[in-house]
Amino acid sequence: MTKLARQQLIVELVHEGPLPNQQELVKVLARRGFPVTQATLSRDINELRLVRTAEGYTLPNGDAGPDPTPAVSRVVREFVVEVRRAQNLLVIKTVSGAAQPVALGVDSEGWDEVVGTVAGDDTVLIITPDNKSAKKLQTRLEDMRA
Repeated sequence: MTKLARQQLIVELVHEGPLPNQQELVKVLARRGFPVTQATLSRDINELRLVRTAEGYTLPNGDAGPDPTPAVSRVVREFVVEVRRAQNLLVIKTVSGAAQPVALGVDSEGWDEVVGTVAGDDTVLIITPDNKSAKKLQTRLEDMRA
């Protein structure tokens, strides 16, 4: 499981309510498939800028908090192995476990070329409206990998 996916889960948990303490959060993360040490969790809390209150860890001043959505250029550069086009579809091969952060990054961009995405473990399917859009998006993604 990736750091990005783990941090996204932590933000989701914080949105559900304050997190009582690090020990409880370690247990919740492990149950969700993210076994972490307390040192790793402390770094995540620091990077996400969570604050400790009497109720537990929360987002600062009720803000929406840091955007858990990754920059698409970063996830493409770090995780994408191959971009293949099949007419108006793009098949994106990623390292194992990275398809969902890549799909989230693409979805968050709001590109007109993207009708939708479907993510598995190491593959993202991007649906585009037509062949021309698929080719344009393929070029954009491959340029990010360079």
